[in-house]
Amino acid sequence: MAALLLSVFFFLSLEKNSQNKIPASKQDAKISSPEDSIRNHKAIDSAISILRSGDLVLRRGADVTSYMFSHTNQKNKSYSHCGLVMIENGYPFVYHSIGGEDNPNGRLRRDSASFFFSPANNLAFGIARFDMPDSTIERLKQIVREFYNEHRKFDVNFDLKTDDRLYCSEFVYKAVNKACRDTNYIKPVSILGFSYVGIDNLFINPHAKLIWQVKFK
Repeated sequence: MAALLLSVFFFLSLEKNSQNKIPASKQDAKISSPEDSIRNHKAIDSAISILRSGDLVLRRGADVTSYMFSHTNQKNKSYSHCGLVMIENGYPFVYHSIGGEDNPNGRLRRDSASFFFSPANNLAFGIARFDMPDSTIERLKQIVREFYNEHRKFDVNFDLKTDDRLYCSEFVYKAVNKACRDTNYIKPVSILGFSYVGIDNLFINPHAKLIWQVKFK
């Protein structure tokens, strides 16, 4: 597992060329019929209609880097990226930490839910809901906005000890635990002395429940 994690970090430096390394089967999965495209977008619209502030959103990218990230999960390898939903002016936005060419400045991003779920570069998405009361969700909103306004950047070193830089699941882990005032609400895992938060650690726990999953065609 430790070797796999190191491989993930190495693949981040190769992200620029990752599209040329995708197996043919993965490339074929991105070709969809007009009927499939309509189905995919209907699924996204339906998912957006049920989103609430504080929801955990998940997605599985179609590139090699995403494949590697999904395999750092110990129990469920369905997803490679995640974020937190905040309803603003009646619409759900996703706050998430991401690096690479799509986000060259590395700052915490705020994207529309439709953009985050887009089938253009993703194979699947999901939604999980934490058992947080409204008062905790209000604190979470403030914390997420604080992180965003501070321009916290993506953590290329994947170091849980630093707070100014956060990888995607670390951002969710630290924001949610701080809002809940409970350091064990979401727990990290440790492999050979290396502590990290896998994406599956966020939704496979007593405080979260998967409420929506879609695989794109």
